[in-house]
Amino acid sequence: MYDVERVLEICYAVFQGYCLQYFCGSFFESRISQRRIRCFAVMGLYGVLRLGVGTVMTQHDGSGEIFMRLALIVCITWTVTLMFYKIEGKICVFLITVFLAVSEISTFLAYTFGQFGTALISFWGWCVEKEYITSAHALSALVYVAVIMINILTYLVSAILTYCLLKGLAKAFLEKNYGISNGELLFLMTPSLIGIFIGILLRAILVTMEDDVPKQLYDKYPILLIIVPAILILSLFSIISGVNLFQNMICLNREKSSRMILEKQVDSLKEHMREMERVYSGIRGMKHDMKNTISVIMQLAGGKEEELQAYLHGMDQSMDRLVFRFRTGNSVADTLLNMKYHEIISTVPDLHMDVEGLQFPEKLYIQSYDIGIVLGNALDNAMEACKRLKEQEPDAEAFIRMNSFQKKELLFLKVENSFDGEPVCGRQQRFPASNKADKSSHGIGLANINSTAEKYQGTMDFKIHGRVFILSVMMKNERRN
Repeated sequence: MYDVERVLEICYAVFQGYCLQYFCGSFFESRISQRRIRCFAVMGLYGVLRLGVGTVMTQHDGSGEIFMRLALIVCITWTVTLMFYKIEGKICVFLITVFLAVSEISTFLAYTFGQFGTALISFWGWCVEKEYITSAHALSALVYVAVIMINILTYLVSAILTYCLLKGLAKAFLEKNYGISNGELLFLMTPSLIGIFIGILLRAILVTMEDDVPKQLYDKYPILLIIVPAILILSLFSIISGVNLFQNMICLNREKSSRMILEKQVDSLKEHMREMERVYSGIRGMKHDMKNTISVIMQLAGGKEEELQAYLHGMDQSMDRLVFRFRTGNSVADTLLNMKYHEIISTVPDLHMDVEGLQFPEKLYIQSYDIGIVLGNALDNAMEACKRLKEQEPDAEAFIRMNSFQKKELLFLKVENSFDGEPVCGRQQRFPASNKADKSSHGIGLANINSTAEKYQGTMDFKIHGRVFILSVMMKNERRN
C-alpha cells in the first residue's frame, strides 16, 4: 500500500511541475529555447523539491509546521520560476500565488471527493455482516483494492482540476504584457490568498487526534462534505471572476484612452483644417492676383520679348502647383498629407513619399473626420517606423507609399512603409507592439483605425513582407441613413 501511494505522490509532484512550466510559459519567455528540455527540467526539479518538502513536513504537523511547509513551497516555486523563465514585472507574484491557490483548492476538492469512495469500504463491511463475504483474505483484498482505487481517483481528480483551471486562467488572462500596478496586484491576489488560507485552515483542522486515534472532521460533522466543497468552489470562482473582471477593466480603460486620443485627433484635425483653409484661401487670392498680373505683363510685352514670355509662362505654371505638394482631391487627405510630410521631412529629409495612387471617388459617403482618423493614424505609424529605421540604419531607404481604389461599394486603402524588419507583435497581442515610452498606449492607433473601419462595416489588416509593413483598410462607401 505504501509503495503505491508513494508512486502516486511522485507522479503527482512531477505533474505539478508540468502545470507550473505550462502556466509560467504562457506568460514569460523561457531561458531554455528547446521546449522539451525545459519541460522535463522543470518537472524533474520541481517534483524532487516538492517531494523533499513532503518528506520533511508531514500532513499532520502542527500549525507552525504547516506555515513552514507553505513557506518552503513558495520558495521552491519562486526559485524554479526564476531559474527557467525571464520574469518581467509584478505579474510573477500573482502567477505564483494563483498556482499555489489552485493547487491547494484542487487537492482538497479531490480529497473531499475521495471521501465518498469510502462508501465502497462500508459496502464491503455490510457484505461481511450479511455473510456475503466470509473469507477474511477476500475481504482484505477487496479493501486493499478499494483504498488503491480511492487514492488513484483522488490524485487523478486533483491533477485534472489543477491543469484545467490553470489552462483556463492562462487563456482568460489576455493582457499578459500589461504593467500591473500595486493596487491592481492586490486586487488580483486577494482571491488567491483567501484560497491559500482556506487550505491552511483545512490542513490544521481536517484531521485531529482523539485518544491517540486520528479522527477526520468529516466523520464528526458529515455536513462538511457539502459545505467545504462549496467554499472551495466559491473560492475558485472568485479567482476566475477576478481575472475576468481585471481583463474587462483593462479593455475599458484602453477604450477610454483610445476615445480620448481619438477626440484629441479629431479636434486637432479640425483645427488644422481650419488653418489650412485660411491659408488655402489666402493662396487662392494671391494666385488669382498674380495670374492677372502675369496676364497684363504678357499683353504689355506684346510678343516682342520671347524670353520674358517664357519666364512668365513658367511662373504661371508654378502658381498652379503652389497650393499643395500632394493633391488627392480630398481636402482632409490633402491637409494631412502635407502637414505630416512637413513634420517628418525635418528628421528624415530623404523620405520618399508616394501618394499618386491615393484617389477618392467623387461620391464619398465616408465622413471627412473618419478619413482623417484612418490616414492620420496610418501616417503616424509609418512615420514612426521610418524614423526608427533611419536612426538604426542612416543609409537605409525610407519610404511611404499610399494608394486606394473602389470596387463596387467597397473602398480599399493601402499604406506601405519601410521599417527595421524586427518582429512587431507581442505575445497574445492582436496589434503590433509600440516602441514608444508609453506602453499603455500600445496599439491604440491601429485600434482606432480598426474601430473606424468597423463603423463602415469594414475591417483592417496588416502583414509584413521582408522589411516592408503593409496596412490594408476596407470600408463600405455607401449612403448611410
